[in-house]
Amino acid sequence: MTIILKDKATLVFDDFIFRCAIGVKGITKKKVEGDKKTPIGTFSLGNLYYRKDRNIKPLTKLKCIPIKNDMGWCHDVNSKKYYNKLIKINKKIRYERLFRKDNKYDFIIPINYNSKKPKIAKGSAIFIHLTKNFKPTSGCVALDKKDFLILAKLINKKTKIKIN
Repeated sequence: MTIILKDKATLVFDDFIFRCAIGVKGITKKKVEGDKKTPIGTFSLGNLYYRKDRNIKPLTKLKCIPIKNDMGWCHDVNSKKYYNKLIKINKKIRYERLFRKDNKYDFIIPINYNSKKPKIAKGSAIFIHLTKNFKPTSGCVALDKKDFLILAKLINKKTKIKIN
């Protein structure tokens, strides 16, 4: 089964329709690091990461990994080795912090965009994450917590997301 981004405010999976938010500048085939656009394509999904200090482990068939204070996602265009990968925070590498004060990353599922053999500056840290207000994202797909947890129950490691 595939999660489909029907339009910039709607995700569809099976018979479920979820309100969502995407990149502030819409979708693109030519994603560039920092362009605030959501990449077009069909992508597999990664593991589910969650804040164990704020939430119980969600019901899902995905592998669940607690987010630790030192976890980040590299978006440093000067780091060929770590670009668009989960990292242990390092002051020499630019990254997106996963352990945040706000609740956006209480639950995240990486969208496997530019992840197998990452091309530098083609975009990184594209996630399905949480939102409270449905304001546009920096390129991710955001759902409210209730809908995220419903979607997490329905999907598995073979599920893909189609953005077009």
